[in-house]
Amino acid sequence: MLTQLSSMHKTEKSLCFPKTSPSLSRDGDLVIGNFLPLYSIEVSSVRGAEMFQSHPDKGCRDYKWLHKNYQQVLALIFAVEEINRDPNLLPNISSLGFHLYNAYHSDERTLESSLQWLSGQGQLVANYNCWEQKPMAVIGGATSALTIQMGTLFNLYNVPQITYGYFDSVLSDKAQFPSLYQLANRDSSLHRAVVQLMVHFEWTWVGLITTDDMRGEEFLWDIREDMIKNGICLAFTEKTPVSERRYGESQDMFLSRIIESSVRVIIIHIDTDSLMIFRYSQPLHVYTWKVWITTSHWDITMRPCLRDGYNFNGALSFSHMANEIPGFKSFLRTVNPAKYPEDILLKEFWSSAFKDVEKFENQEKTECSSNASLEALPLYIFDMTMSGLSYTIYNAVYSVAWALHEMLLVTLEKESIRDGESWAPQPWQLHSFLKNTQFNNSAGHQVFLDDTGNSEAQYDIMNFLFFPNETEALVKVGQFISNVPPGQRFTIHKEAIIWSWMDSEVPLAVCSASCGPGFRKTAQEGEPICCFDCSPCPEGEVSKEKNMKLCKKCPEDEYPNKESNYCLPKDITFLDIKEPLGMTLACMALSFSLLTAMILWVFVKFQDTPIVKANNRALSYTLLISLIFCFLCSLLFLGRPTTATCLLRQTTFGIVFTIAVSCILAKTIMVILAFKVRIPGSRNKIWLHPGLSNCVILPCTGIQVILCGIWLGISPPFPDTNTYSQPNQIIIECNEGSVLGFYCLLGYIGFLALGSFTVAFLARNLPDTFNEAKFITFSMLVFCSVWVSFLPTYQSTKGKAMVVVEIFSILASSAGLLGCIFIPKCYMILLRSDENTKIHIRNTSATIMGRIQEH
Repeated sequence: MLTQLSSMHKTEKSLCFPKTSPSLSRDGDLVIGNFLPLYSIEVSSVRGAEMFQSHPDKGCRDYKWLHKNYQQVLALIFAVEEINRDPNLLPNISSLGFHLYNAYHSDERTLESSLQWLSGQGQLVANYNCWEQKPMAVIGGATSALTIQMGTLFNLYNVPQITYGYFDSVLSDKAQFPSLYQLANRDSSLHRAVVQLMVHFEWTWVGLITTDDMRGEEFLWDIREDMIKNGICLAFTEKTPVSERRYGESQDMFLSRIIESSVRVIIIHIDTDSLMIFRYSQPLHVYTWKVWITTSHWDITMRPCLRDGYNFNGALSFSHMANEIPGFKSFLRTVNPAKYPEDILLKEFWSSAFKDVEKFENQEKTECSSNASLEALPLYIFDMTMSGLSYTIYNAVYSVAWALHEMLLVTLEKESIRDGESWAPQPWQLHSFLKNTQFNNSAGHQVFLDDTGNSEAQYDIMNFLFFPNETEALVKVGQFISNVPPGQRFTIHKEAIIWSWMDSEVPLAVCSASCGPGFRKTAQEGEPICCFDCSPCPEGEVSKEKNMKLCKKCPEDEYPNKESNYCLPKDITFLDIKEPLGMTLACMALSFSLLTAMILWVFVKFQDTPIVKANNRALSYTLLISLIFCFLCSLLFLGRPTTATCLLRQTTFGIVFTIAVSCILAKTIMVILAFKVRIPGSRNKIWLHPGLSNCVILPCTGIQVILCGIWLGISPPFPDTNTYSQPNQIIIECNEGSVLGFYCLLGYIGFLALGSFTVAFLARNLPDTFNEAKFITFSMLVFCSVWVSFLPTYQSTKGKAMVVVEIFSILASSAGLLGCIFIPKCYMILLRSDENTKIHIRNTSATIMGRIQEH
């Protein structure tokens, strides 16, 4: 039998007392106390101790039905009726009853309800109890604040208190709360679930609203740590009071700050009751255009104003996965005032839910149609799906029943209970049984009442939809399960999500626009890491993804594209004879070598002419042949380098150039000796022996051969790949091996060239018919100029350009020797043949000698 408890104040009954202290009871042999939040109070601006100066009955303020919380009452009634029908639970000995009181987030009303229950029958007298049946346990505490406020009194009487609100590690302290038991699953993975959602949608600039208590502080620290790991920043953190008194002390209108901020995504980690405090006092009069992410502690469909749903359209909510209790929906469909005619609380709820509340404040309430059903109510008033809190209340009732059942069995073993004899255990005796209570409920879920047995909560991700016709729905779009492998924990169906009215795509929640590929993030001084500037990648580096902190170098065989967002494969290249430049250089080398061969043919054809004889015919032949090889050795530098060509390139060039320069040195020495011999009375004819030139060429060339041999023996050249000279090419080239060996080769040639130039320069003015020293001086001047220019140019170029520079130097220096020494002679041989006779030479020599004798 359900009865409404009346107030003890018979003579002066306040009109609002049924709302300030509504209570409902069901008789039973064993009674459970229940404190559920059924009404919400419009928050008073009265501060501090002024709240308690007026009589509780006189405080008739704006009490509003929390319609959705009435499902918790029905879950309680359903569980009690189900237990009383169960022949295997408390069989034939005891029936289960309950006392139900309203619980507020108001200090005064919470203490009032607790004292009222402890004293019994609405009495507000401490240490006095007029209950016929002693209450065995208390189920209450939708929030940690309410749990602590009630527990302050219940601990004094050692009454077991089972909190059905969300798990709070602070309440696990048995030294502080020895009579308190938590039934809810732990939310220790909730912050990871929220951060995973942020990461998935690339939201890095978000706000957070949480409760101003230890549970809120713990969540703030956990989520902030996880956000830092994932590069997410908190733009702001707002903390809401958890009771009417604390709100009255602060009166902080922070909702306007949240609305005016530019942050698009806001996380709400507040329980429903705490949120209602400032939601009544700070209503949303304008559309916020925010994306709200609510945690399992807040029922997003529960709000004071229907039209507020427009602001929360598109919100994502993490709700506890709850197994469906068999028969509960069928039970809800049958509930109406006709089924429980003596339940005045149900009549009030029914009238308020099905009719406009304002129409019934000044007139007598009447019952609605008996055909009405809870299923017809909109979602913001009543939900046919069992909520997480209702599920926990259902399990809490069963936990007490099972503990009582175990206590009854132990009692029956020790002593017999006669028929008609009542069994009246003491509340404190229940503790030892509650601590070990565990059972499987009708949904197949294992329930523990011990803190160590509480498992991790699993979450459904729900999308809240508010349609233009003011209907609403919660649609599952994902889930987070913590006890599975990491890759399977978080799932989200992005295409199924409907966002706010402004957004058809995933909204942006960033402090700074994303840096695209090809750019890197540069921190802004004094700002969080989520606020940054975008800088182009340095030359040679790329960033392939958005918001890269650092650009990376491409592999050696790749190079960055123009946008610096991708690496392209490098082209393999070398100085190929088939390409235009290679072909041009090859043609020049062959042309010069052919020209040299033609000059050699002219000298051979006219070998008996005075001008050929006068300039040491054998040395001229040797020099021309060496020049032919000088031109041809440049061909070794063309084409793809191989081991053979790398070994032959520099050594061949060094040896043939040494022979050429040695020949020029020998020619210069012979010119000087020839002049000395012609001076009357000279005894130097012995030095004009034909073998003298060999004594110059062979030793000079031999030294170069030795140097090349040492170079090849210690560190020879080899084919190599150059990936650095050109950004988009891999150049196949010859690595010189020992750089010292290469410069020793060049240095020795330079030494011989400098010696030849010096001797020729000193002999340039010697009188002679064909003074070859002048031509040698010019040729060596060209030769030295070319190779002096070669050294810095060679050092400053890379890749194929180095090869081109060396080929050009070989051709230019060889052409300089050929042109300066042999072209004038060819001119005399071919075009001035009248001067290339013995008579002309004899007359010219006589004239020269006469001038010498005069001086």
